[in-house]
Amino acid sequence: MRNTVTTLLLSLASVSGVLAQENVMIEVDLGRTEGFFTKTPVYQRAIMLAKPSPESDIALLHFRGAPGVWRLNSASLAASARTNPRGQITRAVYKKANITFVAMDCPSDQLGGDTSTVMTVGTPCLDGYRSSKQHADDVRAVMKKLREDHGIKTFYIQGHSFGTVSSRWLAKNLGSEIAGSIHSASINVPSTAKWGYSLVNFPYQSLLSPQLHVHHQLDGCGGTPYAAVRAYAGENLVTVRGGLAQGDPCGGGHLHSFEGRDGEVAQAIADWILTKKINRAVGEE
Repeated sequence: MRNTVTTLLLSLASVSGVLAQENVMIEVDLGRTEGFFTKTPVYQRAIMLAKPSPESDIALLHFRGAPGVWRLNSASLAASARTNPRGQITRAVYKKANITFVAMDCPSDQLGGDTSTVMTVGTPCLDGYRSSKQHADDVRAVMKKLREDHGIKTFYIQGHSFGTVSSRWLAKNLGSEIAGSIHSASINVPSTAKWGYSLVNFPYQSLLSPQLHVHHQLDGCGGTPYAAVRAYAGENLVTVRGGLAQGDPCGGGHLHSFEGRDGEVAQAIADWILTKKINRAVGEE
């Protein structure tokens, strides 16, 4: 009987361990409301991909490129269990490094209308919000949730393309509360819709935590020229070479998003997170 009970307990513990490592929707009530009449509570949501192990205590909070929002919900959580081959490669690298990946959304009062097409001046979650102290406070709320409920102790911020408006301003406004920030394919030339205007003359020298810049030397997107990053990144630059140049020069299937170099870029980021080692060049031309 004792052996049967022990076996059952071990089985339950095993199941519990598996469940604990599933993808998780993070949802935080930010304590404010939207809508003059409805007074709808505002939430900050994110999806924490399955922790590589119960002991994983390092998280990489990722802010996507344009349109910059996910509109995360229960369907997003179900879909997050599936991913494309490029995503699988990246996930495998972070899993091996025992780094927990968290896909960050904008808060519900910044989602606005349909941003699945080209962004306009009226589109929410742009520079005005991303450069604000409120954005930092909203991310702090997610960090608190991850710390208290999931054992995360160390936080890194990553922004890609338009998401680097967030990663750079969060690096400034969160200061030493984070362990570092990664800015990949950084936007530096404000668009006609004024994306990125807040980064003109950005005070990199005032940042308290370490920074890593990752950029393809042949990035063909007009708002993200390699030369601009090289001018200010100094020794903290990972230059990506080679890969596949296809489709939209500012899209996900191009050098701008490291098509064909996904695993190598993820490994360079993981190495820096774990050791602060900088791989100066990734890939071959």
